[in-house]
Amino acid sequence: MTGPSGVRLPETAAVLAVRRGVREWVAARGGRGPVVVGLSGGADSLALVAAAVVEAGAVTAVVVDHRLQEGSAEVADRAVEQARALGCVGAMVVPVDVGRAGGVEAAARVARYAALESVRDGRPVLLGHTLDDQAETVLLGLARGSGGRSIQGMVAWNSPWGRPLLGVRRAETVQVCADLGIAPWDDPHNTDPSYTRVRVRNEVLPLLEEVLGGGVAQALARTADQLRADGTVLDAYADELLRAARAVPDTGTPDSDRPTLSIEILTTAPPALRRRAVRAWLADQGVTGLMNAHLQAIDELVSNWRGQGGVAVAGGSRDHRLVVTREHGTLAVRAQPRI
Repeated sequence: MTGPSGVRLPETAAVLAVRRGVREWVAARGGRGPVVVGLSGGADSLALVAAAVVEAGAVTAVVVDHRLQEGSAEVADRAVEQARALGCVGAMVVPVDVGRAGGVEAAARVARYAALESVRDGRPVLLGHTLDDQAETVLLGLARGSGGRSIQGMVAWNSPWGRPLLGVRRAETVQVCADLGIAPWDDPHNTDPSYTRVRVRNEVLPLLEEVLGGGVAQALARTADQLRADGTVLDAYADELLRAARAVPDTGTPDSDRPTLSIEILTTAPPALRRRAVRAWLADQGVTGLMNAHLQAIDELVSNWRGQGGVAVAGGSRDHRLVVTREHGTLAVRAQPRI
């Protein structure tokens, strides 16, 4: 079977499923064009490369070498060779240094996305996340108990990141590689039980599938889609509330250039909308890493004021921390010296 690029792929059920995912993603974005594919050498990203070469247009594969395992350079070089054999117009390795902030997994993710951003040259970057990855993400978010937003999962398009395979099972990408005669790389981290996601993948989800009679991964992914659609509507209403609540900052206090929110307007809003509006406002003020406990304490400043002090939040600088306070009928973010 020959695609628009001239590359031939076998006509198997797995290949058709992956091609369909990429084709639908491309159509939703307005048609074919050059793309970058983040390639690890694993089955998911190799299957994505194969389908993207046929369906998306000119494909450049980028292999990020995290240099966390012995022999990672050889793995990266092999993936580049496979990408070229599949018909990519370009393939490269980008070595990175991975820090330790937030743990190895989080630091590697930050380094990987920064590397892909540095070479994409205005092109969208396709990532090989599958329906199984989506199910794991939703289940982990549910366990954190951080509200509906944390279980909305990954989106198919969040510029510049595209995820065409969110409707494709991991088993199908493995089968694509088998159909193509390609040997994917098996990352030993994917079987290391010291990683929470690995245990969710290899122990928790299979047990849920067994106990509940199957279909759990699809149900979790479907739940994420529904919550994301609901969240879009709620965000629109929260934006309206935020515009109404924005107060003119006073000119006689430190940080007077920071916008404040009217307590009176916030208290008249449903709690769900109020918390969404406050979260968006805090993000605009440079607040990072907002936890559910922070948001609840800030909401208490609005809805259950008892004279309590401000709420310290992440952000600020080395010399100053950010604190959300209630003052003069408004909610404000103030920079306070670190002690």
